[in-house]
Amino acid sequence: MLKRLSKIAATAALVAAPFAAWADGHTEFTIRATANSNENDEDYDGLVVFKNYVEAASNGRIAVELFIGTQLCATGAECLEGVSEGSIDVYISTSGGAAGIFPYVQVLDLPYLMANDRVAEHVLTGDFVRTMRDMALADSDDTIRLMTVGNTGGWRNFANTQRRVAMPSDMEGLKIRTVVADLPQELVRALGASPTPIPWPELFTSFQTGVVEGSKNGITDIMGMKFPDAGLQYVTLDGHAYMGALWWMSNTNFMAMPEDLRRVVVDGFSQLQQATFASPKRKSIEAYEAFVAGGGDLYVPTPEEKAAFAEAAAPVQAWFRANVDGGDAILDALIEAVGEAEAELDAAYARDLN
Repeated sequence: MLKRLSKIAATAALVAAPFAAWADGHTEFTIRATANSNENDEDYDGLVVFKNYVEAASNGRIAVELFIGTQLCATGAECLEGVSEGSIDVYISTSGGAAGIFPYVQVLDLPYLMANDRVAEHVLTGDFVRTMRDMALADSDDTIRLMTVGNTGGWRNFANTQRRVAMPSDMEGLKIRTVVADLPQELVRALGASPTPIPWPELFTSFQTGVVEGSKNGITDIMGMKFPDAGLQYVTLDGHAYMGALWWMSNTNFMAMPEDLRRVVVDGFSQLQQATFASPKRKSIEAYEAFVAGGGDLYVPTPEEKAAFAEAAAPVQAWFRANVDGGDAILDALIEAVGEAEAELDAAYARDLN
């Protein structure tokens, strides 16, 4: 795939103009943005904010067209290929969706590194994302630019059909649905459960038939897919991974803009990021209430129990360093960023609480 991206990069500037000028002569650039989701998703919320801001702040010089679903592309690899060649300007992926091309983005899936929203949002508004951007630009021959990392669904938590999970030992033997990627399977094994890759559209039926007994999802996904109706009745708020949304842009098309409009686009992605930080928090309130009202068991681990989960999952970091290209560099960058965030927040607490 990377070899193919290199070939695409070599010809991209020759095969098409980066943006189409509109006939009225006012709009100078058009950004074609796609999200393989739907209009109830946080990604869509972010794109609406982005479109509104960029079009207004550019005084109409930039138009933003939204393509929700699979109108422009269907898979992460296909969509990122479109970004590389410039036929797609903006695309949002999960870390799993981009891991085939940029494997180190799976660092966002490493468990228990970021404690809460304040830490995660501090990290993702800082230089850590710029480090990841530089790595992606180098690996795509300067064709794919990481603009920002937002959120798509809150935090991943363990949920299952069998029993309350309060400690890692409670995971023993459970068949947990994962994606095909290695990292989430390593995490499930480290906790004593059995990873079972299942396509997302088949998950509801798989719960009903016992093919799998659990998953690792955010509450809005659980309720949106009506998984409790399939028997998913136990959710443990262990918050093992922040559900990062990586927003990519064609670097060729971005750099074709004058600096003043590039600034507008960068500010637009900041607005988008803030919207996607906020949206899951709001939507999760109703989702948690509905889960409990339907008889669901919602468990919040104690600090000691959460520490036990983190200790059990610690080998996954060593696996990441040994098996993922760029793993050492990106994990060190994340650990450093988390440490800085926690130190700044501790200093803020010291001032705010006294």
